[in-house]
Amino acid sequence: MLHLDITDAAGTLTGSQSQVDPTPTSPWWADAVVYQVYIRSFADGSGDGIGDLAGLRARIPYLAELGVDAIWINPWYPSPQADAGYDVADYRDIEPDYGTLAEADLLLAEAHDAGIKVILDIVPNHTSDHHAWFQAALAGDEAARARYIFRPGKGEAGEIEPNDWKSIFGGPAWTRTNNPDGTPGEWYLHLFAREQPDLDWENPEVVAEFQDILRFWFDRGVDGFRIDVAHGLSKPEGLPDAGEITGLTQHDVPHPAWDNEGVHEIYRGWRKVADGYDPERVFVAEAWVPSNERLARYLRPDELHTAFQFDFLRAPFDASYMKSVVDDARATVAAAGGTTTWVLSNHDVVRHVTRYARSQPDHYVESVWDRLRWHEEPADIALGVRRARAASMFILGLPGTVYLYQGEELGLPEVEDVPDEARQDPVFRIRPAGDIGRDGCRIPLPWGGDGDATGFSPAGATGQPWLPQPANWSEFNAADQESDPDSVLNLYRAALRLRRDQFADVTGFEWVHTSDDVAAFRHGDVEVWLNTGSTPVALPGGEVLLASAHDAQPGFLAPASAAWLRRS
Repeated sequence: MLHLDITDAAGTLTGSQSQVDPTPTSPWWADAVVYQVYIRSFADGSGDGIGDLAGLRARIPYLAELGVDAIWINPWYPSPQADAGYDVADYRDIEPDYGTLAEADLLLAEAHDAGIKVILDIVPNHTSDHHAWFQAALAGDEAARARYIFRPGKGEAGEIEPNDWKSIFGGPAWTRTNNPDGTPGEWYLHLFAREQPDLDWENPEVVAEFQDILRFWFDRGVDGFRIDVAHGLSKPEGLPDAGEITGLTQHDVPHPAWDNEGVHEIYRGWRKVADGYDPERVFVAEAWVPSNERLARYLRPDELHTAFQFDFLRAPFDASYMKSVVDDARATVAAAGGTTTWVLSNHDVVRHVTRYARSQPDHYVESVWDRLRWHEEPADIALGVRRARAASMFILGLPGTVYLYQGEELGLPEVEDVPDEARQDPVFRIRPAGDIGRDGCRIPLPWGGDGDATGFSPAGATGQPWLPQPANWSEFNAADQESDPDSVLNLYRAALRLRRDQFADVTGFEWVHTSDDVAAFRHGDVEVWLNTGSTPVALPGGEVLLASAHDAQPGFLAPASAAWLRRS
């Protein structure tokens, strides 16, 4: 990673690291806090045990009180739910379990009235196998077939997959079809589940269709899109074998399926669509690429506005490592003229309370996806919550866009003991070696109230939550945290209020102290201090605006805690 600082032996900053941040004319997303809504698990308004638009609409006041600037909603389109809605059957409608298009319009209006922008998920790498295009392709429609990636197999009878690519979810990335007469046919590519056939973005009909989908939702008032698998749309000519490269998520090693040059022309077309609206719409890319230098290519002025910077998802609770993440991200994104983004958890990884609740092993960077390894030692959830409070204050003090995953403001841990019979993630069903999947970070939220559903569903509901909530879930419920001034919820509310008051349209960033256990920076007139060590650290004086922990001696920063200071 890049390091822009020069420190002396004591860890005190000796060089000038001041960097200019966006000016007061920056767009709204440049310093926004965006709340991720995993709609199926957010709030159930109908009583059937599945989160829906009615539940989300009822919680708009909660989100406004929390202080978020926008919400990002995971896929809400009609879907067979083979992969939690990331298998889209119709991009211009609403999943019936969630509500109707008319309710979606009401949500947009109500969120905007509350001062909250709305970002949707779009899934352009693949469709559902129930999509009308794919069904037509299977029926022999050549035009529909050309919108997907069908190839003849190898071997005398075409019985071998066209190449050696593996699915993200396990097994080959190819499934063989039958011809209309019942004889074995060609294979189609699916880099995820077999129910998610990849589209062929060399086909101009695919390009035009998705630009029209963007306009459909922009015209309804949607403020932007999070792009699923943004690095995956363009495939290389000839679909070459990957050989020994098996890490399809491309966290460290390039794979021929990902991050090909063709994606950039696609996003130049999308940017033209977004720029045609006033106010301008925004894109954020989910692009898993080997380096921030590769990520910055997506942020060129005529491409996407922002992209997720995932290094904090892989970072241990270690001040020096976290500082290096900040430096690397800021340097590369600034070179591209983009906006940095910060995120600690999402719907695909172990919640950071649980990541921080265990020791910080050498394999930490890799094990964020290796859910089985989290069972190797007991989890100290109290320690995880304490560290999570500090890490959240650290990223909320940074310039750039912050993404919060639903429930992190309640201090929710990963649910690691979901019964096998209740698990629904295709990762659990398909991936070898018994990967337990992602259901543990998708458990329905505990809002409070009586009954087993802890307020997720309305009183008197007959439906059970679509994933079971653990017996101790009520300990984290929002209703009780409302009245506790020291709760995680009220810490987040205070931090978001201060962020808006202190950092809106503020320029200037510099490190003021760094060491193995301490990272401190100045953002505008506020200093943000983080102590990841096991002993108290002396603060430099000034007014403590907010602290993540309440057990420090006056003038000191407690272990595993953070504080915001205003220096006189």
